[in-house]
Amino acid sequence: MDPREQPAYTLAEAAHYLVLPASTVRSWSVGAPGYGPLIEAASHSPALLSFLNLAELHVLAAIRRTHLVAMGKVRGAIQYLVGHARSGRDRTHPLISREMETDGLDLFIRECGHLVNISEAGQLAMREVLDQALRRIDRDPTGVPIRLYPFTRAATANAPALVVVDPSLSAGRPVIAGTGLATGLIAERYKAGESVHELARDYERSEGEIEEAIRCELPAAA
Repeated sequence: MDPREQPAYTLAEAAHYLVLPASTVRSWSVGAPGYGPLIEAASHSPALLSFLNLAELHVLAAIRRTHLVAMGKVRGAIQYLVGHARSGRDRTHPLISREMETDGLDLFIRECGHLVNISEAGQLAMREVLDQALRRIDRDPTGVPIRLYPFTRAATANAPALVVVDPSLSAGRPVIAGTGLATGLIAERYKAGESVHELARDYERSEGEIEEAIRCELPAAA
């Protein structure tokens, strides 16, 4: 199985890495009373998510940040994308298909606007946040995501992309971009009493990188 599709993350881990409420990740991944899930989780029993699922939740979180669209209505727009998908993988993961960086994004926003009567200004706002989210996904030559640079803070505009989730590094756990340095290890040393300055010197990284690694693991501490 492609490592990007293997069950690798608990719902709690996904919520932590993406700075989302655990209840939101559960609702989107396994459903809620009266509602089915918005994504196809890699494993249902136990509930585990793949790297591609993480990327999908990252995009859904961007939609949620606009406060314009009820997530229940998003389901209809997702199904619209599925109907226009060009491959089986795109039908399974429509929110992160290569087309979402081109015509697919316009189709999705237009369908959302149709479903909930979003104004033109609202559609422009949605496009802006989705563009921000999609730019933080690196793809292989076939268009399939290979790296995700999750937001480590609530404010996303101009947010640094210093932490990356890459299935080929550190068992898919977050690392400092361009390295194999796991953010979890850095955060543990910080919790044990080492300073940002000491860690930056030890790892030969900038203090900004160390701070982002800590923020990824310990949002309240950074």
